[in-house]
Amino acid sequence: MILKICIDFDGVIHSYYSGWRGYGIAADPPVDGAIEWIREMIEDPQLEPLIYSSRSQYEDGVRAMKTFLFKNGLNCEEIAKLGFPKEKPEAFLTIDDRAICFKGKFPTLDEIKTFKSWNKK
Repeated sequence: MILKICIDFDGVIHSYYSGWRGYGIAADPPVDGAIEWIREMIEDPQLEPLIYSSRSQYEDGVRAMKTFLFKNGLNCEEIAKLGFPKEKPEAFLTIDDRAICFKGKFPTLDEIKTFKSWNKK
């Protein structure tokens, strides 16, 4: 059984320190360890890494993500093994910096309103 892993791009792979600058712009460095981690997932035959972002619905956005990965150490063969779906895929697991893990208890409205991603604390 192959497990589809949906990975958000901005804030998980791309550090996103400078914030949104357009679909075709990914100018910040990768999150520490991101490229090596993606490479491990590509090499695992039980995993199917899928990179998804609000950029995904635009050709310039997908091109920016692929270019970013290439410039930061993945080769063309590795990038070809990644999925770049245009819509959020069905997945075994989603990894996103802008999410609250639901564990059977709904977050309070205050927790929602004051949420901060890992790199904004």
